[in-house]
Amino acid sequence: MKLVTFLRPEGDGRPRPGVRLDDGRLLDLPAASRAFRDLSLLDVIREGKPLLGLARDLALVPGSLDAAAFVSEEEARLLAPLPRPVSVRDGYAFRQHVETARRNRGVPMIPEFDLFPVFYFTNHLAVLGPGELRVGRSRLERLDFELECFCVIGKTVTNPTLEEADDAILGYGVMNDFSARALQMEEMKLNLGPAKGKDFATAIGPWLVTKDELAGRIAPSPKGNVLTARMTAHVNGVKVSDGDVSQMTWTFAEIVRRAADGVTLEPGEVIGSGTVGTGCFLELNGSKVTHDQWLVPGDVVSLSIDGMGTLTHTIVEDPAR
Repeated sequence: MKLVTFLRPEGDGRPRPGVRLDDGRLLDLPAASRAFRDLSLLDVIREGKPLLGLARDLALVPGSLDAAAFVSEEEARLLAPLPRPVSVRDGYAFRQHVETARRNRGVPMIPEFDLFPVFYFTNHLAVLGPGELRVGRSRLERLDFELECFCVIGKTVTNPTLEEADDAILGYGVMNDFSARALQMEEMKLNLGPAKGKDFATAIGPWLVTKDELAGRIAPSPKGNVLTARMTAHVNGVKVSDGDVSQMTWTFAEIVRRAADGVTLEPGEVIGSGTVGTGCFLELNGSKVTHDQWLVPGDVVSLSIDGMGTLTHTIVEDPAR
């Protein structure tokens, strides 16, 4: 399934959980069944198999439902599938990105990269879906995109094996970890990780794709499941990035196992992969693929992952910010 959260064009302004159908319509779950009344997609995920199974059943027989249960994707406003996730962690899993970024700064590859997967927490209250990215002038100084994949935890898990970590993943989607590089480079001199350079916007969407729909792209390995899906980024229609989820040095299972070491992960937590190789201007500029190119107002940035859709944003300067 492709799980979504959206606003109806004639609705009351309340986000609606739904399923994106192959014909482009959105199935409004609360309109289709009383079981979803007053629930968010996060509530549905927390309930687990019973409600997710009902959503799947409803999506399989759309012809049996009233027309009011559907909205065209063009008329609805898609939000992030989880507008307020429980948490957002972002990993650092692609060796190509790490090696290239460090080489461009004139520093050697850090050997600790191979010892364990790392992540940082970002602002789960600044998650957005497709549409406009409205930012103030200070964040427009070297504003960057980051092409990533994310997973969502679907069940409670603590100290898992790799198999249990994979089993805890509900599904995957496209992430854009927007980055204000001028702020980030300044604050990271203090060796405490990114904060104001990252906490203003993390985009996920346009939907959350459950594992069953991606089964043909998932293969087991000694490191946990490996997901094969091409990742590309376009800015104003020009392709600037090209990679694959399978290039992750650390699998999602390994990242989840590390994240759940000594703590409990809950349904609705989001974990990003980190940036794929070539997946941001910081890397591309340093490698002379692009020349001091950054996102500016009016730019349209579209990130795509095969089987997961395309996440598109238009950059807008917001003086109030």
